[in-house]
Amino acid sequence: MKPETVPAHPYEALTPDTVIDAVESAGFLSDARILALNSYENRVYQVGLEEGTPLIAKFYRPGRWSDAQILEEHRFTAHLYELDIPVVAPMVVNERTLHEHAGFRFTLYPRQGGRAPELDNLDHLEQLGQFIGRIHQAGQGFPFEHRIALTVKGYGHDSVAFLLENDFISADLRAPYEAVTRDILALLGQVDLNQYTNTSLHGDCHVGNVLWRDDRPHFVDFDDALTGPA
Repeated sequence: MKPETVPAHPYEALTPDTVIDAVESAGFLSDARILALNSYENRVYQVGLEEGTPLIAKFYRPGRWSDAQILEEHRFTAHLYELDIPVVAPMVVNERTLHEHAGFRFTLYPRQGGRAPELDNLDHLEQLGQFIGRIHQAGQGFPFEHRIALTVKGYGHDSVAFLLENDFISADLRAPYEAVTRDILALLGQVDLNQYTNTSLHGDCHVGNVLWRDDRPHFVDFDDALTGPA
């Protein structure tokens, strides 16, 4: 592929100036300090302000989600927050949570510090279980209309087929990969999902999306929220 035919990266135009301008378009005055934070799918920055504590700006990957899906994520997070479940909900600025600047959709969050939970700490594990259970219970009262569903077909069969059909698996690993995924999918096919209740889930609840502070967990990053069994 010639260099001039290589498609532009979706974040190529998201420069530091664009990040600052986006935050200021929402009515804040930045002090031009920007710190990039870990994020796989989106781009997330801590942005310093002339007055007050820094805030967090999340820029959604173009084309990844529809506005309806993003806004439903925001409403779900606000629903959990109102139930006193420790989540970091989007800031409502100018009566909305989803903003747009220079072709990028973004959301602002209050900065939430914290550390990773200690998985060898029984108190941490107990609290994680309690709050994840509360998220699942609360999700039953907030059914998704626009988010995708967690299914064996979508996350299993379709994903395996996509990787194989598009040659993402190297030739030397293809046979082992096919054998392992075939066995896993066969086991999943034996599970009776009807015994579980479908509910609205976090969708990406790993330790990197849990911040421990003030003796309890705080759940962040609900952009992969979906419907699934729990």
